[in-house]
Amino acid sequence: MPSEKEQVLEFLTGKTGKSKFYFSDFCKIFPDKKQREVKKVLTELVNEGKLEFWSSGSTTMYGMTGAGKQKAEEE
Repeated sequence: MPSEKEQVLEFLTGKTGKSKFYFSDFCKIFPDKKQREVKKVLTELVNEGKLEFWSSGSTTMYGMTGAGKQKAEEE
């Protein structure tokens, strides 16, 4: 069985056409876990540099580091 971090990364790499996800999207991966536990997994991935935060000002989303349109526009 894959680790929680691997499950999150598989979820992100399995999605096409979308690069940023809401926290609630990740909670659906782990329906038996509390939100705080899911947040810890995501925070660990951010600290490892595998995920990054993206903020629109009103909401925070998560995405793979270096993925998405915004990254292409920054370069």
